[in-house]
Amino acid sequence: MTSSRFATIAVDLRERIALGEFGQLGALDSEADLGRHYGVSRPTVRKALERLRDQGLVTARHGAGWFVTGRAFHQPLAIGAFRHAGSAVTESGRAAVRRIVAFGYVEAASSLTATLRVAEGDLLYVRSVRSVDGVALDIASEWVPPALAGAISRDDATDPGIWATLARRGVRISSVRQTITAGAASDPDAVLLGVEPASPLLLVRRLALDADGLPVALADHRYVAHRFVLEVEFTNDPGSAGQEPPGLRALDDPGTPVPTGHQEARPATTHPREVHP
Repeated sequence: MTSSRFATIAVDLRERIALGEFGQLGALDSEADLGRHYGVSRPTVRKALERLRDQGLVTARHGAGWFVTGRAFHQPLAIGAFRHAGSAVTESGRAAVRRIVAFGYVEAASSLTATLRVAEGDLLYVRSVRSVDGVALDIASEWVPPALAGAISRDDATDPGIWATLARRGVRISSVRQTITAGAASDPDAVLLGVEPASPLLLVRRLALDADGLPVALADHRYVAHRFVLEVEFTNDPGSAGQEPPGLRALDDPGTPVPTGHQEARPATTHPREVHP
């Protein structure tokens, strides 16, 4: 009972940190106070805190207690402007390091070629892991049509990244279609991200389009859920009488499983429909 209890406490504290309850680099409640709050012993609380320390979320200061070492990165989703995760990391005063784990041309699934509107030919496929302060943030799987892929080297994919490289080569990304859902870490994901298998992930698909509305790149990001937060601000419509919160999306087929591996991308026809406020 105790072993599962400390894991539950760790999950709850992780969510509270992600939501900013303790503030940036703020002090957590004392072990004694946390023990009273959760109704457990101090050793159980300490074990939960040690798990969060191993995940890079808290640190212990001798004689002072436990402190947040860095909240989740918050990325606002503004209408009319696209901001990527790197912006959120940079604004926090830290830097993300990208490591390429796969680079080359692949015979992609028909769903991918349909999304990128490619009739035939292999796609450039790049899989990478980004880390901040030595702790993994996300895995990115990216595909580029063959007509544009020749301008991208492995070094380019590492720094400044595929989309920035395309921009430097004169490819203007005019709009981005972004889809967000929840997922769980597969065994390969878990190894790359340094988390337990089936750990919660935030899945974000981004399809980049040029001025003519043609796809130029597709990226699927798998963020460690407790390290990344997407924020949206809604304005109230006085004429709306709906009961649902604004911005929710209802899936056409809620029973459809989330794909895994390097075919995790889903064609645009499976995107959810808008539920307007």
